[in-house]
Amino acid sequence: MNFILGSIPPQKEEEAAFFLLFQQSNLLVKKLGKGYTIPTSEDLADMEHKLGNKLYIGSLDGHSCYAARYPEGEVLTEGYEIIGLRQLHEQIDAAMMQAAFRGIQIVAWDETHRFCGVCGEATVKKADEHCKVCPKCGQLAYPRLSPAVIVAVTKGDKLLLARNKNFVTGTYSVLAGFVEAGETLEECVKREIREEAGIEVKNIKYFGSQSWPFPNSYMLAFTAEHASGEIQIGEDEIADAGWFSVDEIPQIPGSLSISRKLINWFIDQYK
Repeated sequence: MNFILGSIPPQKEEEAAFFLLFQQSNLLVKKLGKGYTIPTSEDLADMEHKLGNKLYIGSLDGHSCYAARYPEGEVLTEGYEIIGLRQLHEQIDAAMMQAAFRGIQIVAWDETHRFCGVCGEATVKKADEHCKVCPKCGQLAYPRLSPAVIVAVTKGDKLLLARNKNFVTGTYSVLAGFVEAGETLEECVKREIREEAGIEVKNIKYFGSQSWPFPNSYMLAFTAEHASGEIQIGEDEIADAGWFSVDEIPQIPGSLSISRKLINWFIDQYK
């Protein structure tokens, strides 16, 4: 399947549309063999009139995709489940997961921008894009993205991994942090590694990116090399950190996140 994002719904639906219905960051899905699929307007014909605010987000193989909140108090029909997006990975088509990542962010934006942040007036939607307009002062509010860097730092044949205090499972990962106002991505990489691990890095190289809707992050991945210093963890966020060889890799994140792709890159380099 192929997902093409969009903001303007077609004037006429030629095919059944996909409905991405959310409870918090959990998605309504239909059981399909050993995995799941997104239900369509035909599957949910009796529920469509109950959807409060249906937002067009794009198309899947020519089928329109709409995102909305799952109606409060609605009883699940047999064969349907509501599952967290993290748990759905590898159980649903990758293009459907991409649509879900977009859908949950557009729904959250719609809910958090009902009023103007400047004058408090109720906003209205623009017809040609995802944008809220204040009819009183003209302020525009687009879906928010929060850029963050995530970095695989190597020292010879070892990789810097850390365990965040919020990781209840004891998982280790590469370091990450949000970009500050007025800061370049390279400056952010250096600052975050310095603040969280107490070391300096060099040879910063772009690796890739990932939309990460928990809640609205945009992850920009880099690789870097140790330049100087010994590990001194930042006590506010980090519980433990160290250099790990391929044979010493501890418990790491699943394949959904770009952090795992960075770790896999290191393993491929030094296995």
